[in-house]
Amino acid sequence: MAKTGRDRLRELLDAVLDENNTTLGAMAADAFVSPFHFTRQFSRGTGEPPVALRRRVLLERAAWELSTGKSVTDVAFAAGYDSVEGFSRAFSAAFGHPPSLTPSDERRRWLPTSNGIHFHPPMSLWVTSAPKEQAGLDPTTLLIHHDIDDTRELLSTAAQLDESQYRRVRFPGLLVESFRGPEESIATVLAHLIESKEVWLAAIDGQDIPTAEGDALPELVKRHEHVAVRWLDTIRDLTRRGGWDDTLIDALCEPPQSFVIGSVVAHILSYSTHRRYLVRHWLRTELSIAGTEIGDGDPIEWLHQRGLT
Repeated sequence: MAKTGRDRLRELLDAVLDENNTTLGAMAADAFVSPFHFTRQFSRGTGEPPVALRRRVLLERAAWELSTGKSVTDVAFAAGYDSVEGFSRAFSAAFGHPPSLTPSDERRRWLPTSNGIHFHPPMSLWVTSAPKEQAGLDPTTLLIHHDIDDTRELLSTAAQLDESQYRRVRFPGLLVESFRGPEESIATVLAHLIESKEVWLAAIDGQDIPTAEGDALPELVKRHEHVAVRWLDTIRDLTRRGGWDDTLIDALCEPPQSFVIGSVVAHILSYSTHRRYLVRHWLRTELSIAGTEIGDGDPIEWLHQRGLT
């Protein structure tokens, strides 16, 4: 139940930024909803998953605290990191320099976001009325954020299926990407939709190939929210430093191959679009009789719904 005199979005923001709410479960409990519905409501209201927004705002606060002379160790643990090393990696990726090199001035250090929500010292938020990021919504940014939101919507809709509908073979032998194996059911296509980003991010970050995981829907929801944060962080970093022409040497391939990073992003978005429309068609087949309305997955409609056009 919302508190008197306060709107729901403010309630959700409070739950995300409460010092004691360090997990998605704690945030959701504070807002009296399930983690799934909390993430859905918050993301619709802000355009950013709750964990990602909390992480970004705390990094902005950390930059301000460092500029006032606080130690890296104190700031790291105050920002919720388990180690100074983990904090330093995240801070360096976000701001382009290690925390120890943060200038001691009063200049705002805001990270890119389309919702205009930022940290404001000493312990509050600043919401810009016209974020620069919204003034020129380039197609790449639009497609990346639409892909994340549309996948989240499809996962939510798939929750209405029973297990047999979810796993039914609908197109025997269907290959979306020849090297990834058949994608014959809603379960498999959704799993590969998420797995694609996980595998490519592992290559970009120099990590091992992720261990194959199950395709149970609750697990896919968790994996999607986790990979969405990493994916958006990676895109933000590439945009900030103009890294679209960088070359990725993927040692996970046999033999190793090189890829232009911009083409990797285009590849992920292209196949994600194909998979999302495939799942959307199959969901319509199952749920239209029950009266469930499933949108077209149109970026134009997505922008209208978010009030950005």
